Amino acid sequence: MAAQTRREYQLTSDWKFSKGDVADAAKPDFNDTKWQAVSVPHDWAIYGPFDGNNDLQKVRIEQNNEQQATLKAGRTGGLPFVGTGWYRRQLLVPGFGPGQRAVLLFDGAMSDAHVFVNGREVGAWPYGYNSFSFDITSALQAKGPNTLAIRLRNQPESARWYPGAGLYRNVHLIVTNDVHIPVWGTTLTTPEITAQAARVRLRTQVEAPAGSRQALRLVTEIKDAAGKVLATSTSTLAPTDQPTFDQTLAVPQPKLWSPETPVLYTAASKLYAGQVLKDEYRTSFGIRSFTFAKDKGFLLNGQPRKFKGVCNHHDLGPLGTAVNTAALRRQLTLLKDMGCDAIRTSHNMPAPELVQLCDEMGLMLMVEAFDEWKSPKVKNGYSQYFDAWAEKDLVNMVHRDRNHPSVIMWSIGNEVPDQSNPNGPVLAKRLQDIVHREDPTRPVAAGMDRFDDDFKYGMAAVLDVPGFNYKPHRYAEALNKLPQGFLLGSETASTVSSRGVYKFPVVMAKEKKYADNQSSSYDLEFCSWSQTPDEEFVQQDDMPNVLGEFVWTGFDYLGEPTPYDEKWPSHSSMFGMLDLAGMPKDRYYLYRARWNTAQPTLHLLPHWTWPGREGQTTPVFCYTSYPSAELFVNGQSQGRQTKGPSDKPQTRYRLMWNDVKYAPGTLKVVAYDAQGKAVAEETVRTAGAPHHITLVPNRPTLAADGQDLAYVTASVVDAQGTRCPEATTQLRMKVSGAGRFRAVGNGDPTCLEPFHQPQMHAFSGQLVAIVQAANKPGDITLEVSGEGLQSAFLHLSTQVNP
Repeated sequence: MAAQTRREYQLTSDWKFSKGDVADAAKPDFNDTKWQAVSVPHDWAIYGPFDGNNDLQKVRIEQNNEQQATLKAGRTGGLPFVGTGWYRRQLLVPGFGPGQRAVLLFDGAMSDAHVFVNGREVGAWPYGYNSFSFDITSALQAKGPNTLAIRLRNQPESARWYPGAGLYRNVHLIVTNDVHIPVWGTTLTTPEITAQAARVRLRTQVEAPAGSRQALRLVTEIKDAAGKVLATSTSTLAPTDQPTFDQTLAVPQPKLWSPETPVLYTAASKLYAGQVLKDEYRTSFGIRSFTFAKDKGFLLNGQPRKFKGVCNHHDLGPLGTAVNTAALRRQLTLLKDMGCDAIRTSHNMPAPELVQLCDEMGLMLMVEAFDEWKSPKVKNGYSQYFDAWAEKDLVNMVHRDRNHPSVIMWSIGNEVPDQSNPNGPVLAKRLQDIVHREDPTRPVAAGMDRFDDDFKYGMAAVLDVPGFNYKPHRYAEALNKLPQGFLLGSETASTVSSRGVYKFPVVMAKEKKYADNQSSSYDLEFCSWSQTPDEEFVQQDDMPNVLGEFVWTGFDYLGEPTPYDEKWPSHSSMFGMLDLAGMPKDRYYLYRARWNTAQPTLHLLPHWTWPGREGQTTPVFCYTSYPSAELFVNGQSQGRQTKGPSDKPQTRYRLMWNDVKYAPGTLKVVAYDAQGKAVAEETVRTAGAPHHITLVPNRPTLAADGQDLAYVTASVVDAQGTRCPEATTQLRMKVSGAGRFRAVGNGDPTCLEPFHQPQMHAFSGQLVAIVQAANKPGDITLEVSGEGLQSAFLHLSTQVNP
């Protein structure tokens, strides 16, 4: 005899939204016909308009070594995220009746969520970054209709970057039998791994009506990626047993998970009461081992390695914070090409889609919980919730992500001011103990920035993995004091640059500001607390007990426009190796040359179109994985440079010709291998007048699912196809066929043009148009035009299961 098991519905469509606190909006009979129709995920604030008065903060940023409070216009992106918003939809639960349970699972809701079903509040969760669920069975009307309403509220001065607003992550309705496996109900570990077999331990929690639990049976099969069954286990629970199954299975000849080989398995479990199938539950996992050992560092599957990581905030640039799997996949693809193998989810829990993609694509994760503990950084930050909610938030974080092989460590905090008082280590130990209780298999880290206080009060000694932010010059001192015997560069560099912008003279500069609110892409400008990448590289290379680094940041993000925090219209960061639209900056190739050991890198900067600079000194840098190279200007050699140790870290990792005089024409570099053989070259040409547009998509075929995205880079080029690096033409986009225009970005941290309108000025000669697939197969045409330019056309296709 079979029974219907779990059903899961993603509540994407048919939502109504209203900004503002609307009286009686939770009531089922409320009239929402005039509300805006939206789909979820939805970020209500990304549509703007940008305004320097949005969340204008007068603050002294301690982390930036500021001595007095000043007005910060773009600190949280200059977008209107402050205030209350309501979402409503009808909740259809097909076939729901006696003997069934219904749960709402929120992947995240920004923020202070209050959830109502048929006018009754079924739960609340304040932290906007965490996932949470509520059992709504008792509030449902079996035959309907049912009304779901959610109230969200963002306070002013609640963030240090753009947090987003609304139901920006997915919402799920899960319907099960009353005997079932609850949300995040499994815990899977691989305690023993050999070449012959891996022992897999699966603990499965069961919920059943009180006093009526029958004898239960759990049948679990472990399958490989092709669906082949590799191991099976059957376990039973008597009615008097504790409601948790504990199964051990052996996987023969296991294939190990790593960033290079992200092999996944699935534990498929069936729960029976007597002969009746009550529930089915799948747990995706990987088989891998890791250790953090004194004097050995970090080992994955027995092999020592250092984290080549980046920190990332959660926004997706022109899409805002509304999560999209295709957008995340593109980000990870770009990071993987750079050689990146790890991400720190700064400074909060990530979207579950990111974690799953890291499992599949092979990136290690440091999943982070908090940016504040008890001591505030901003007026209305997490400190207001810490005492009542910190443990609940940590438990949900660990339970949701504990089975993912990509998750290597947890982080309990970032640069918390509590470092500077005796209670800081007490709090750190309490939080770490909670995480250990929920997951004994992974270490706990934190990002510390108050080096002297971390040793004076003792927080550095408490953590499993002591992480230091921007302290490469003190790593040796720390290692002499730390009982752990190792440390992590948990946040490094914070070098600033604007894509395609170069400033003269070329000098190393701290907190350098210009009239155009940009930073130079020679990658020698940084903040009062930070460094150039090269200074971190030296310590990573020379100190084996330094475990690697997480660079601030992989991508530019909305908010924190340092060093222009006080100068509108700056409203997005310049820390990224890739800009806000996901286009690589020069710095991307500096890291790629170091990190991507599978493919060569050869990259020249700057561009070579400088009318008016004829005869003036215009330094040329080369970022390359090759040891040496020779530079030519119009065929004339500028000499050969070789990377190597010196008193200047930059000469160890860059090839630099600092005395080149600009002359229009051709800039060419020839790279040599270790044996002195010429093996590669790159050429940069002076551009003529803008002539036409070229379009390059990140992928030509999309899934016809209504969600998939293509990112199309549009470049303004001359008649010969050379990009015009100074072009700022407004480009217009038109999409027809089985798709629609979704958004556009140009990577300019001062651009106030809205992302959702189909036109924008090019920045450094380029922008990125985002095209979204329809939910039917067919062809898509993108046309991009600009005044005085030949238009460009691009054809994409959408397919079912491409």
